[in-house]
Amino acid sequence: MRKQSSGSSSKISSTVLPYQTPRLRDHYSVGRKLGQGQFGTTFHCIEKGTGKEYACKSIPKRKLLCKDDYDDVWREIQIMHHLSEHSSVVRIKGTYEDTMFVHLVMELCGGGELFDRIVKKGHYSERKAAQLMKTIVGVVEACHSLGVMHRDLKPENFLFDMPDEDAKLKATDFGLSVFYKPGQYLSDVVGSPYYVAPEVLHKCYGPEADVWSAGVILYILLCGVPPFWAETDNGIFRQILKGKIDFESEPWPHISESAKDLVRKMLTRDPRSRITAHQVLCHPWMDDTVAPDKPLGSAVLTRLKQFSAMNKLKKMALRVIAERLSEEEIGGLRQLFKMLDTDNSGTITFDELKHGLRRVGSELMESDIKALMEAVYFLFSNEKPKSQSISNDRINLTCMAALILFQADIDNNGQ
Repeated sequence: MRKQSSGSSSKISSTVLPYQTPRLRDHYSVGRKLGQGQFGTTFHCIEKGTGKEYACKSIPKRKLLCKDDYDDVWREIQIMHHLSEHSSVVRIKGTYEDTMFVHLVMELCGGGELFDRIVKKGHYSERKAAQLMKTIVGVVEACHSLGVMHRDLKPENFLFDMPDEDAKLKATDFGLSVFYKPGQYLSDVVGSPYYVAPEVLHKCYGPEADVWSAGVILYILLCGVPPFWAETDNGIFRQILKGKIDFESEPWPHISESAKDLVRKMLTRDPRSRITAHQVLCHPWMDDTVAPDKPLGSAVLTRLKQFSAMNKLKKMALRVIAERLSEEEIGGLRQLFKMLDTDNSGTITFDELKHGLRRVGSELMESDIKALMEAVYFLFSNEKPKSQSISNDRINLTCMAALILFQADIDNNGQ
């Protein structure tokens, strides 16, 4: 959920920054695309004077529809500067503006996303989850101490700064963050469905909402799926408001009581009774000597992989549907589907998709194709990710599901 433009008739300034800047390309060589968000695209860039690598988030001004949108971008820049000395926050290097874009040049985080790193490493335990939560909640505590509410805490907004074993986890996205005063309550409903706090849905919330979101991340880190799950966003919201948190299914019987105690305290529905960020950091489970180092098992890693892939595919799907498919293009993709569906069954199998991707030069390994197919399967079937992979003969994708996956991979290979 993103903050909706108010459509205010207030006169819109032609600039976001209250100062003039040189041209971005006078100082940086802009390269490959690193990521795509709702409001901006992030590119790899190199500083011409030093050869140092950075990330550049470019926000098209055409997407800034009113004065509030311009103010939101300027506030994001201010907040990043405000937090720039924190070791677990991506540092902003500089800002640039031209007639078409606002550019934020930031520290490059080349170590990948949180869940991807966990799955790739293999060994994963409560102790490792506790170490990750120290970083995440440490950022929350720093935000609150400086009068900043994050409002969009989720795993995708944390990246490792490098591929090395001792890489640091860093918070990267402050697009929905706001300054607040003690005792102030906000009413706009923002955030991401799985992570949004009950009081946000009630349109009366403070910084305690960030602790709830961090608690959802902790729950996912321990079992591989979110605590509240449904077929639609509204269904998820109903579960957040009324649903019971599952501590009975695997692997919860094997999770320490201390970890479960912390989850319960972070996911207390009454924000007045909820633990604070500082109290989370002081909880016994956060101590390296308390959280068990026993592996959580392959089932948790499998579900983490499926959940992560599903979220990525959902973003790709929405982008393909919302931005890319004209009637003519849809007709072309229907023909593409017929080409892939070699047995004319009306669905596409693992083997058919694998061979189709090979024909257009895809370099995805079979294991990656399988993971992506599972993600699309869960996305379109509205099932919760399983503890085990699904057999190839069970994953038959419909036309829309298969084409979104196929188109997304073509797009990624072209970047």
